[in-house]
Amino acid sequence: MSTKYEAVIGLEVHAQMKTATKIFCGCPTTFGAEPNSQTCPVCCGMPGVLPVLNRKALEFAVKTGLALNCRISPYSRFARKNYFYPDLPKAYQISQYELPICEGGWVDIMVDGQTKRIGLTRIHMEEDAGKNIHEGTAYSFVDLNRAGTPLMEIVSEPDLRSPQEAAAYMRKLRTILRYLGVCDGNMEEGSLRCDANVSVRPAGQKEFGTRAELKNINSFRFVEKAIEYEIARQIRVLEEGGKVIQETRLWDSAAGVTQSMRSKEEAHDYRYFPDPDLTPIIVDRSWVDTLKASLPELPDAKQERYKTVFGLPEADAEQLTAELPVATWFEQVVGAGAQPKAAANWMMTELMKYLNDDNRTIDDCPIQPAQLAGLLTLIDKGTISGKIAKTVFEEMYATGKDAAAIVKEKGLVQISDSGAIEQALDEILARHPAELERLKAGDEKLVGFFVGQLMKAMRGKANPQIANELLRKKLN
Repeated sequence: MSTKYEAVIGLEVHAQMKTATKIFCGCPTTFGAEPNSQTCPVCCGMPGVLPVLNRKALEFAVKTGLALNCRISPYSRFARKNYFYPDLPKAYQISQYELPICEGGWVDIMVDGQTKRIGLTRIHMEEDAGKNIHEGTAYSFVDLNRAGTPLMEIVSEPDLRSPQEAAAYMRKLRTILRYLGVCDGNMEEGSLRCDANVSVRPAGQKEFGTRAELKNINSFRFVEKAIEYEIARQIRVLEEGGKVIQETRLWDSAAGVTQSMRSKEEAHDYRYFPDPDLTPIIVDRSWVDTLKASLPELPDAKQERYKTVFGLPEADAEQLTAELPVATWFEQVVGAGAQPKAAANWMMTELMKYLNDDNRTIDDCPIQPAQLAGLLTLIDKGTISGKIAKTVFEEMYATGKDAAAIVKEKGLVQISDSGAIEQALDEILARHPAELERLKAGDEKLVGFFVGQLMKAMRGKANPQIANELLRKKLN
C-alpha cells in the first residue's frame, strides 16, 4: 500500500450459533438438509405466527460477550430491519438495533510480534435469511432452511489498518468462538463470514475517508485479498482525481476483484422499529455471573500457561492453543508423562505432517496421546534413538500399535553397549584413513560423516551419544 495513504478497516462478523434449533422456532439447523425441509410457519413468515426466543441462543450471545470483554446489557430488545429480498419471507429481518445484548469489549491480536487491541462496538443477535439458488439466467430458487438460523453479529471499531490485521482478527475471533463451543467456525459452510468496511485517507489525516462495504467474505485468505484489492482500488480512484462513493461491493474470488452491488444503505433506510411480537430481554445479573464462572480457559490464558508452566516458547504456545482439540491432546500427552517440549516438537512436526497429508484432524488421529507419551519415554530412556523413533512413529500411525510393542516386534532396541559400538567404530576408522587424517587436522564436518557411517553399519541402532563420545575419545 502507498505510504501516502492509510487504510481504515472495520469488520462485521456473522457467527452462526451452534444451537440445535433456530432462534425463534423449533426447526433444526442441520447443514446440508434437503431444501425447504427444515421450515415451519414461523421461519417462513406466515401471517399470524409468533416468534419465541431460543434461550440457548441468548446464553451463547452472553457467553461470547463475556469472553470478549463486553458489557452485558441488563435490558435489550429486538427490532425489525425492513428490506425486500426474495429469501427474506417476512420482508423484514428480526435483529437488534439501538439496544443490543452486548456493548463495547475488545479482541487482542498479534501484529509483528506486538499485541494490538481491536475495540468492539457491539454484539447483537439476529436471524439469518434464506438462500437464493440461481440456475443459469432463466430460473432462481429459494431455500428457506437457513431462514431463522441464529446469528451473532460481532461489530468491531474501525481499528484495523491492514488486510493482515483483519485476517489475524478473524482467526482470533474464530478460535475464541470455537473454545466457547458457541460456533463451529466452518467458513466453507457459511457458519462464519464477515462484511468489511474499508476506506482510505491521506497519512496523518484524522477524518475517515468514504467507505465501501465488502459483503459476505467466507475465508481468511479472501478477507486479505478482498481488502487488499479494495484499498488499492480506492487509492487509484483518489490518485486519478476521482471520489470514492459509498457503496456495497461483492468480492469475486475467481476474478480477484470487488464489484459494485448497490449504493450503501444507511440505518434509516431499513426503517428500524421495535418488534412488537417479542418482549424485551431482561437479563438477571446472577445468571450472567453463573455463565461467567462457566467459561473455559480461553486461548490467551492457555497460551500464557503453556509458557510459564510448561516452559514453551511463544511460537509453540501459540500454535498449540490455536485449536482447542489440539491443546487438549497436547495436555493429555504431557499428563501421560511426556516432557512438554518434546511433546510439542513431535506434535508440531511429525504428527501434524501425517494428519495434514491425510487431510485428518486431531480428532481422527489413529495414535492416542498416551501412545505418543510412550514413544517419548522410550527415547528418554535410551531404548531407541530419535531416528529409530521416526520409523516407530510411522508404524504406530499406520497400525495403531503401541511403540513398545513395535520396538520389540521389529528388534529396534538401541545398542548402548560401548564395546560393540567401539569395535564397529574402529573398523570404520580403519576403512577411511584419509578422512580420519582430515578430522584430526580440524575438519569438524567429518564427525558427522563417521557417526553416519557407524549408524549405517549398525542399522541405525547405535546410541549416537555414546558413538560421539567414543569418537572424541579416540581423537584425543
